[in-house]
Amino acid sequence: MEPISQIQQASSLRRSWVRILLVTIIFFTISLAYINDPPSTFPRSILFTVQSGDTLNSIAKNLKSEHLIRSAVLLKSIVVLSSGEQKLVAGDYYFGTPISAYGVASRLVRGNFDLAPIRVTIPEGSSMSQIAVLLSGKLDHFSIADFMKYSPEKEGYLFPDTYLFMPNIKVDGVIDLLHRNFAEKIKTVEPEIAAFGKSEKDAVTMASILEEEAQTPEDWRIISGILWKRIKIGMPLQVDCTFVYLTGKTSEELTSADLKMDSLYNTYTHKGLPPTPIGNPGLETIKAAITPVETSYLYYLSDKNGVIHYAATFADHIKNREKYLK
Repeated sequence: MEPISQIQQASSLRRSWVRILLVTIIFFTISLAYINDPPSTFPRSILFTVQSGDTLNSIAKNLKSEHLIRSAVLLKSIVVLSSGEQKLVAGDYYFGTPISAYGVASRLVRGNFDLAPIRVTIPEGSSMSQIAVLLSGKLDHFSIADFMKYSPEKEGYLFPDTYLFMPNIKVDGVIDLLHRNFAEKIKTVEPEIAAFGKSEKDAVTMASILEEEAQTPEDWRIISGILWKRIKIGMPLQVDCTFVYLTGKTSEELTSADLKMDSLYNTYTHKGLPPTPIGNPGLETIKAAITPVETSYLYYLSDKNGVIHYAATFADHIKNREKYLK
């Protein structure tokens, strides 16, 4: 019977080794999955900040809480085994797409922030609120409320242009960049503004109106001449775009009640320019504001196709309204 017992023992030992092997394979398979597969809840387009002085333990916990890794213990193990615990680099890390725990650890050790700039074009004439909405759709950590809170006096002075924003840029950084660009651009026309005899604010305010009133440089300069003439003779500007700026309505949506509102932006009841620009004009409209074309016209209107029709008298203006706006 002894040989049979030995055979049974050998068989039992083989089964034990098989079980150990299977458990080992399962363990390493799961471990590899944890290492190579990002969590299913891995957020897209997230900015993760490592503060100077953060410990590996706190970094791992924060990564876990942000769903960037499955296991804080695994992340720490990867870093320690790669001798990277003392090499973790502080800064803002941008994760545009899910990556593995090994990939996260590798980036932290190498200081690979992956902060690729985001290209954004701000159209000429955009108001601050329009800029805020545009940037909120492009920059993941941009706050419309903060932008509107910190930049109310900057309306008209945030230059419309194409910008390359870093994903980690803060609201004050955006405002500073746009305003510095304006300051550089306005320098090129400062002598012309001075020669025209108007302040920078008046030139920018008029330009912001021109952006909304017409679409071509030729019309901008003609309308510039008309509006400066109205101011000179004491006639209200009577432009609808200031109401659009206040109410958010289109010209077609404005009511007679809107045109009677008590506001310094009401250019029907208050003479002169509105108290601030109503948008952020480009350089061409600023130039048009200070190089108006003198004509006999005192009235104008835009038809449904955006074509401007001019008139020297109110009677001719009424005829244009009946002809082009009916």
